[in-house]
Amino acid sequence: MSEKKKLKILACPANKGGCAYYRIIMPLEKLQELYPDDVEIRFNYDPLDAKGAPARKGALQQPKDCKDLNWCDVVMFQNIHNYGGPYTVDILRAAKELNKFTHYDTDDLLTDLYEGHRLVSVYKEQKLDEMTKVIYANSDMVSVTQRKFAERIQPYVTKALVIIKNAVDYKLPCWNLPRVEVPSRMKKHTRIGWAGGIHHEEDVKEFRAVAMGVNAKMGIHNVSWNFFGRPPKGEKKDDWQQDVWNNYEKSLSFGVKGNSNVLFHGAAPSHDYGHFFRGLDIVIAPLQDNAFNDSKSEIKAMEAGRYGIPLVASDVGCYDELIKNGKTGFLIPADNPRSEWVRALTRLCKDKDLRKQMGQNLKKVTDEYYDINNVVGGRLELYKQVMDIKEKALANTKYKGLPGSE
Repeated sequence: MSEKKKLKILACPANKGGCAYYRIIMPLEKLQELYPDDVEIRFNYDPLDAKGAPARKGALQQPKDCKDLNWCDVVMFQNIHNYGGPYTVDILRAAKELNKFTHYDTDDLLTDLYEGHRLVSVYKEQKLDEMTKVIYANSDMVSVTQRKFAERIQPYVTKALVIIKNAVDYKLPCWNLPRVEVPSRMKKHTRIGWAGGIHHEEDVKEFRAVAMGVNAKMGIHNVSWNFFGRPPKGEKKDDWQQDVWNNYEKSLSFGVKGNSNVLFHGAAPSHDYGHFFRGLDIVIAPLQDNAFNDSKSEIKAMEAGRYGIPLVASDVGCYDELIKNGKTGFLIPADNPRSEWVRALTRLCKDKDLRKQMGQNLKKVTDEYYDINNVVGGRLELYKQVMDIKEKALANTKYKGLPGSE
């Protein structure tokens, strides 16, 4: 009997954290763990052997000399910023030359950054929005996180466009830690938390008055604000990220600076991220209403739900799929008066039983539908379909706007 042929996937994540972890690293590691007879996975953060040099300034390996690219059936990749935007196009072209099935995954609407976004000038200068559209057009499959995102990029995608929801590996130790309860002498105290990266400067600015309003209603010693994600201080290339977090502090400490109820915490590796949430009572997700934010996933709800914490979020993106008003949290209209935020948060601060019930309702949903251990099999089925259509997909080898192609 001949040995069963495994599907060989070469994964090329953008980095080792954030969306790269949630979208590629963690799910593919889980796929390998649960289906070892069906798939074989390799990870390569530099498949063309750029060795850290800016894209195209060094001699990139020819496709025929790239061991992992020749080995695989499928190349799954993201925008790799380490070597510049062109490097991602180089990966796509090399995979095409070797007749590999190309799967591009993204969780940010990079073709429609709003003017206040920190990276908008970089994207315009390097024409990365145009490169992203080229990648959309030439990849055999493009995957995104939600429906509205898919609808926005549909005009640029010429082949398969699929929605792959984010998921969390709830078996990891960081998602199974005991809850940290407040001391009995602080029984009226409520811990409100936010976790995020460097893409939320404008969102955070909008929230500063809300903190002031809740403090005024509850008393400054009965509530604490916890903000997680500040990167460690280090190399000069990270200065701009520190600048973003300095701006966060200015915005979020507005009106309460000098008081101990505003706390900023460092970032953690993605596989240990869950411990942030075990010491919170409410999680918040404020977002401005723009196309970029409206294409975001509901990942904060998945994280809060695991520890049974209600979420209060702007009604932007796809939070309405998980957050049902008064049952699993509160959705605040995008054009809301700040008083709506203050009202929702104050209500939860005052009612511990309501917080607990909402949190448990959210946990039931997230444990069933967003645990990678329950849903990763669907990804295997998707890849089986990929292999079924592979020959037809590879029959079309013409490129649409790839630099260097005819």
